[in-house]
Formats: sequence, C-alpha cells, structure tokens
Amino acid sequence: MTALTLSTAGAATLRADAVVVGVAKGARGAKGAQGPVVAAGAEAVDAAFDGKLATVLETLGASGAEGEVTKLPAPSGLKAPLVIAVGLGAAPEKDGAYPAESLRRAAGSAARALAGSKKAAFALPAGTAGDAQAVAEGALLGAYSFTAYQDEGNGKKPLAEVALLGTKPREKAFKEAAARAVAVAEEMNRARDLVNTPPNDLYPESFAAVATAAGKEHGLKVQVWDEKALVKGGFGGILGVGQGAAHGPRLVKVAYTHPEAEKSLALVGKGITYDSGGISLKPAGHNETMKCDMSGAAAVFAAVVAAARLGLRVNVTGWLALAENMPSGTATRPGDVLRMYTGKTVEVLNTDAEGRLVLADAIAKASEESPDAIVDVATLTGAMVLALGHRRFGIMSNDDAFRTAVHETAEEAGEDSWPMPLPADLRKGMDSPTADIANMGDRMGGGLVAGLFLKEFVGEGITWAHLDIAGPAFHEGAPFGYTPKGGTGSAVRTLVRLAERAADGDLG
Repeated sequence: MTALTLSTAGAATLRADAVVVGVAKGARGAKGAQGPVVAAGAEAVDAAFDGKLATVLETLGASGAEGEVTKLPAPSGLKAPLVIAVGLGAAPEKDGAYPAESLRRAAGSAARALAGSKKAAFALPAGTAGDAQAVAEGALLGAYSFTAYQDEGNGKKPLAEVALLGTKPREKAFKEAAARAVAVAEEMNRARDLVNTPPNDLYPESFAAVATAAGKEHGLKVQVWDEKALVKGGFGGILGVGQGAAHGPRLVKVAYTHPEAEKSLALVGKGITYDSGGISLKPAGHNETMKCDMSGAAAVFAAVVAAARLGLRVNVTGWLALAENMPSGTATRPGDVLRMYTGKTVEVLNTDAEGRLVLADAIAKASEESPDAIVDVATLTGAMVLALGHRRFGIMSNDDAFRTAVHETAEEAGEDSWPMPLPADLRKGMDSPTADIANMGDRMGGGLVAGLFLKEFVGEGITWAHLDIAGPAFHEGAPFGYTPKGGTGSAVRTLVRLAERAADGDLG
C-alpha cells in the first residue's frame, strides 16, 4: 500500500527518487503556439533550472496538456535525481485555482509513471486543504496496481511513498484532508481489488467472508443471509438468479452507526460475482470481463467502510445482493415466474436481466428500515453504456431534487455522471399476462426500463436513486490519469461524499 506523508521540506532539499511538478498550457503567443507554464509549487525546481524550466520543457515537446508526462534529469541544485513534469491542462485565469479533478488526474499520471520508485516528492499546487486532498487522492489512486496473481518479478511494484509538499502539516484542515484522502483512496482501491479478483476466488460466500472480516476490523455490524435464510425470508429474486450456480447466493448487510447520527442512508449494490447470462447465455466475446458485474456491491461495501473510517455522523447501511448467474439444469429459465421478497411476482423473459432481480429484493429489504434515502449502484445495462459512453454513469430517481443532489455530489467528488429520466410510458412494456411484472420491457431505452423496474420495489414514501455504472466500472483500455486498467472503483467517491452531505443534514 502506498504511504502518504505531508512534508515541510522544500522541493529542492527533500531526498527522493523524483520530484513531481505541474505544467499548464499557457496563453497563445504571436505565432499561435501555446507554450507550457510552470505551475505553483515548482518554484524551487524552476530556480534550479535558472528559471528556464518552461523553456526546457517546450524544447522537449511538452505542452502542459492534461495527463502529459515528461521526464528530465534534475540539475545539481536538487536532491532528487529526476524531475517529472505532468500536464494540468489549461492554466487558470489570473489568481484562479486548478480544478480538483485536474490535480487528481495529474497526480495519478505521475504516480503511475513512477512505478518501481521508493519515494516521490509531489510539488503540485497544494496551497489549500482541498487542493492537497485532490493531489493526495490522485497519487494514491494512480499508484494502484493489481498483482495478487503475478510472480513478484513480473512488473514493477507501485510507488511506495508519496511526500506531499507545499502543505501545512500542523494545521487541522490539512491533517483532515490527508486522512480523508487516505481512507477514500484505500477503500476505492479495495473495491478495485474485489472487482479484479477472478470469479473462481470471489463468489458470494467468499465476498461475504471479506465483508465479515472488514466488519470486525472497523466495528461494523455484519449480517449474512445464506441460502436457507434466503428461502425462509422469501428472497425469490436473489434465489432465482443464483439457483443455477454451484456457489449459492448471499445477502449481506453491512451497517455503520454513529451515536449522534440524525440521518440514515441505505446503499444497495448489485453483486453478481460472475454473469454468464444464465440460460440466456451471453454471446462470444461478452463473457471475459463479467467478473466485474459485482462492481456495485464492491462500491457500496467500500463506501460503508470509508464512512466508518472517517467517523461520519450518519448511519450508513450497505446491502450486498450477491449471486452467480450460471446456466445449468437447476437454473431459472426464460418464462419462469419468481415471487419476490415483497410478494410481487416477476416473469423472467431474459435471464441476463438478472441484476434488477437481486437488487429488487435488496431494495425492498432496505426499505423496511425506513432510511432517509436509498441509493442503489449497479453495472446494470449495456443500454446505459450506449447512451453515456464508458466514462460516466447514469442517475435515475423517484425524486427530481434528489437526482439533482446526487448529480451535484458526483461532480463534487470528481466522478462524471448524468441525470436520466424515468418516463412513465415505458412502464407498460413490462406488463406480463402471467405475472405482476416482467423483467424486460421495450428494448429502446433499456437503461430507463431497468430503472422503472427497480422503482416498483422501493418502499412507499422513500426517496431513492439508481446509479447505473455499467460504463465506468471496468476500464479495458490504456490507463489514464488515476484510472487503471480493470476495476476502477466507480461510484465510491460519490457515495462517500453523499454520506458526508447526509451527516451535514443535506440530502437534497
């Protein structure tokens, strides 16, 4: 795990393997060129280059574009042998601050470029506690790598230590910012580890064991419903999805409570530890990454643990709806009817629309505790990826003000999202001649149809939002910023920030 320290040392005097500085795009010159500008925090490094660091970088082709990384040997005035100049994007207007997400991504790019190093000094703009937190989060997230199944000599180890310069380590605001960055980043990386773990090792029972162990470590109350308890409780959705697998399903409740809490937040996560599609088998080429179909449950679990680590004055309960969706002689068939936890019956027209079935049971169960709000998180539909791409998640809600609040919260946390509607006219497509509702409706607007299905299981009078993270939960391309290849930890920061807002009495 990468360590974080707040250092009072200067960029020129700290002994480290490298010193990281920020470079932005400057104003266009007479010839239309846009030269690099050295950002605040790098003054001592610039002085070591006789004030010509920007000129040297421009000669090397650096522009200050976001995510651009330029390595150059350090001059004799620095203790570190290497300088890493990382792009911040457009320079802010006079006396303006860089956006937190720009700092986060730049720090992530630098940390990833420093894999194999023991210590790096980050001299990025960090004059405020908020800026320091963004740089720390980005560095800790960018240093992440998943090597549990590789030989020790296969690849470089993550950057071991991040020394954050330009901060005020003795001030309470900076100490709290660093602590928050560590808690959020480590739990987000925990979610990434879970998503990246292969399904032969991460299945409902083993996921439940991880949650139980974390509960003991962080003082959380954990309750696990095994197959017998699910049958006794009438959780027909979770049982129906998991009945074809060798590994039985589980429902896990992870509860953090604060003695002074005035608000309660329920988080529900889709935890399909492997999704073959069931009898409605996925086509070739669509199965290889389906270990990621438990990303929602991983995000919920990580957010609850983070809330506990931060000691937030709010009650946060996570519900992990865990199952494997497999084809077998005992699997649910298209045409079967399931009786859900609420007693409502569902005709299963497509067994690959399974996430909404496990979520429906968990949402209904969470509703019994009458929380101030329920937020479910799921890699639910390919339709949402088609609508919003791979880098943003959709938000649906039964309350427009709450949907707006969640969207604003995601923006505050640095996660890209977009508010989506729940059109009433699409509900008719799920009418069934056999059951109360079908698990499929109109193909067009499929992501919205899934949201409408879930809405049917929300307790009366409870504010609810649905986050479809199918796009950003698993990244198959080249790493960028602080985003690695594989599991990303999508929605963790949004959920933690939402819990913080709830602690302040502000849920929208």
